[in-house]
Amino acid sequence: MKKTTLIIVVTALCFVFSGFNPAMAAKKFPKKPITIICPWSPGGGTDRTARFISEKLSGVLGVPVNVVNKTGGGGAVGFNAGANAKPDGYVITNLTFEIGTLRWMGYSDIGPESFKPVMQFNEDASAVIVGKDSTYTSVKALLDDIKAKPAGTFQFSGCAIGTVWDLARIGMLNNYGIDHNKVKFIPTKGAAPAVTELLGGHVDVITCSYPEASPQIDAGNLKALAVMAEDRNPQFSNVPTLKEQGIAWAYGTWRGFAVPKGTPDDVAETLISAFKKVFASDDFKAFMNKSGFGIKIRDSQAFGEYMMSQHKGLESIIKLAGYGKKK
Repeated sequence: MKKTTLIIVVTALCFVFSGFNPAMAAKKFPKKPITIICPWSPGGGTDRTARFISEKLSGVLGVPVNVVNKTGGGGAVGFNAGANAKPDGYVITNLTFEIGTLRWMGYSDIGPESFKPVMQFNEDASAVIVGKDSTYTSVKALLDDIKAKPAGTFQFSGCAIGTVWDLARIGMLNNYGIDHNKVKFIPTKGAAPAVTELLGGHVDVITCSYPEASPQIDAGNLKALAVMAEDRNPQFSNVPTLKEQGIAWAYGTWRGFAVPKGTPDDVAETLISAFKKVFASDDFKAFMNKSGFGIKIRDSQAFGEYMMSQHKGLESIIKLAGYGKKK
């Protein structure tokens, strides 16, 4: 009897001094910190939303959730890192529109089907933005000048070549009957550095989402001439649409989260449940509304179907741009 009691006591002490936690032992996932890969530069819209969401997600899951920026190759560096991560749920990739462009651009063989979709949470139209001292008050006046002046007079920026803000620019110019090669495009690793280029007077125009430039617009350092949306955004209702200026063109981006293909269903479901709680919270809605980011929720299945549908349609505009694989 004494021997049995001694064994029980020793075993209990081993659990205590080893830091054994019965609650953690019963918990299957997650048991350690989670990483969110952001394929774009710090300070941009994707980075800002990822960092806010990571903090809230950490509170729901009870483990640290860290954002790591892996930039380059029009998003290819970050997307590849996410797709090739161990499929155990501890690496989440912040997907954006550009996951559908990589194959057409010849940057990577991965695409939306390389991931298991978790949820989409955002959709934003592109805006046309100029410096505070620009004489232009409408996109129509700007485009008329681009038509009239010699090639190379105007310089645009917004993000990397072949990314959403570049394709938004190309589509707008093409719609107005302007060869997109008539303006010079200065690529950057995200909207944040493009905003810096515009503030420094190194480019004339940028195309990116309004929220990504809103701090500088609100400060009076930049001005938005239009948004490429079907309707005005009530969060910045003073900015007209291109359609109101006689230009039938709408284009924009989206953001969502995914895990590597092959991630166990129960792990993915845990993440989906956690993201649903974050996206349903008043804090999330307040942050998105205050920052001007559009909220668009698609569940795992709808998000996956949407990405694949968009991916198939991107080949034509990338060919129009003259980008991608040459046959």
